[in-house]
Amino acid sequence: MPDSNILLKDILLKYEGIDAHQHFWKFDPVRDSWITDEMSVIRRDFGPADLLPLLEANGMEGSVIVQSDQSEEENVFQLENAEKFDFVKGVVGWVDLRSPAVNERLAYYRQFEKLKGFRHVLQGEKDRALMLTPDFKRGIGALKPYGYTYDILIYHDQLRYIPELAAAFPDQPFVIDHIAKPFIRTGQYLDEWKKDMKAAASHENVFCKISGMVTEADWQHWKKEDFKPYLDTVVEAFGTRRILYGSDWPVCLVAASYARMIHLVRDYFASFSKPEQAAFFGGNATTFYNL
Repeated sequence: MPDSNILLKDILLKYEGIDAHQHFWKFDPVRDSWITDEMSVIRRDFGPADLLPLLEANGMEGSVIVQSDQSEEENVFQLENAEKFDFVKGVVGWVDLRSPAVNERLAYYRQFEKLKGFRHVLQGEKDRALMLTPDFKRGIGALKPYGYTYDILIYHDQLRYIPELAAAFPDQPFVIDHIAKPFIRTGQYLDEWKKDMKAAASHENVFCKISGMVTEADWQHWKKEDFKPYLDTVVEAFGTRRILYGSDWPVCLVAASYARMIHLVRDYFASFSKPEQAAFFGGNATTFYNL
């Protein structure tokens, strides 16, 4: 597990900047039905050649691919991308954590050095507490012996379940994606989200990606002030050693260009120390995912 007690000065950047959350896909209208008409800007293929110039233009050296399809075919596709493009430093894939054969599948994936962890789309499950079911927890318990991380993709209503999960597996590295997708557009349930986020952060094995925020805001009319209470809460709760920068590209394009989105967080962190900025924009991702 990443040591959250190491000093910031000891987080030496292996890479100048890491985008810890992005996606590639070959658009399939059936599989990708989550991309609605109002998201038409991302109804196309997105690959490494599309992302690389954006990373270079914004001073980022590498990225971590995160699954967008729940199949092992997705792992094959993303690992091929990672093999062909050196700027892809890690892959977060998918495996059926509830399968009796989960250990066998995890053992198989150990041959792929760039495969760093796994994710399940918990946000879409009817059972909002699926992460606490015995078969899911059995799968989570199988990850640590193989050195795998786990990305928690949820909506804000599921945050309440993280403390129990984190406590059950204190040595398992977890990271919350997209600050658990609060209602930034309307500001609803802000106090509840704050309370639940702080409870999750009280567990040292839980990290948080500052990512995906613009897609939870008013896509056409958001302003940087909309995000301040959310950023303040996350930084206060997790500190600067357990937060990771992620673009959520190309999903972010429904609300902001890559440059506009990264400028939003760079503006917020401008007053932080250089070591703190270096940790957030790359050092913490390097440590968490063992890049």
